[in-house]
Amino acid sequence: MKVLVTGGSGFIGSAVCRHLVAEGDSVVNLDVMTYAATKGSTASLEGSAQYAFAQVDITDAKAVADVFATHRPDAVMHLAAESHVDRSITGSGPFIMTNIVGTHVMLDAALAYWRGLDEEAAERFRFLHVSTDEVYGALGEEGLFAETTPYDPRSPYSASKAASDHLASAWGHTYGLPVLISNCSNNYGPFHFPEKLIPLCILKALTGQPLPVYGDGSQIRDWLFVEDHARALRLVVQTGAVGETYNVGGRNERRNLEVVEAICDVLDRLTGPLPSGPRRNLITFVADRPGHDQRYAIDATKLETELGWRAEHDFTTGLEATVAWYLANDWWWKPLQAGYDGQRLGLAAKVNA
Repeated sequence: MKVLVTGGSGFIGSAVCRHLVAEGDSVVNLDVMTYAATKGSTASLEGSAQYAFAQVDITDAKAVADVFATHRPDAVMHLAAESHVDRSITGSGPFIMTNIVGTHVMLDAALAYWRGLDEEAAERFRFLHVSTDEVYGALGEEGLFAETTPYDPRSPYSASKAASDHLASAWGHTYGLPVLISNCSNNYGPFHFPEKLIPLCILKALTGQPLPVYGDGSQIRDWLFVEDHARALRLVVQTGAVGETYNVGGRNERRNLEVVEAICDVLDRLTGPLPSGPRRNLITFVADRPGHDQRYAIDATKLETELGWRAEHDFTTGLEATVAWYLANDWWWKPLQAGYDGQRLGLAAKVNA
């Protein structure tokens, strides 16, 4: 396949690009290069005949159309998005523009391109819209999000993703564009920008800084190793049924506090405790995020039974691999700390929509 990947210099997008090239596909990475995108994440692909890069804003309709016309992809994997909940609380504007307006531009451009393909190419073409489990709202102590779970977004971020999901579905139903949608649980792994919980805590714990945990740390998330997610997305594009939604989850539920404690324990084992003692002593409870959802958990049965996907990493092996990667790759994350030092985001008092 030749695949147009939007947001291919971000965390999940770069993992998708690396996986596609490793599997023999060609990739066109369309990315505007916001703060969370780094060329280092795709450095291993530079110079490959299977990889091309286009620095384009997905809200720029002409530029997006030009990319389609120039590269003529067989499929689109649309991952470009503003994704940090805390940032959406303090400033929702970029989330509306990128996640909603940008998705609208991508769908319209894909539709025009698809309509101009010959019959065989049009039959083969796919548009995969990649989304999040947060569109479903929050769960109680029991139950799992399924593809049929009603949408109930709670944050500006999840509301913008829910809107983009509905747009993708509508372009499929109304215009016949061969759309698929995926909704995933929390990703983690190499090349994760250090504003999210796991990389933030790894880097803070490494140097003995306080580890902020919202509320009492009881919020539960299902964790998915990013390389397992990349495999799932390629499989969905190749063999998924047009018009269907596939939930991608790791079946690895953990409370936030357990996640931070596990990071501390892995670092203590790999590097030795700090002179001041075990890194668990660094854990600091801070005021909770406004409207913080209590629990997310994905039911990946449909993906597993219909397409044969399985996660290859459990949380223990995945976290160990992730911590080891950060220890070995400070060339990637140290420059990022100049622009983001781990400051607290998402406080209600700082709202600026």
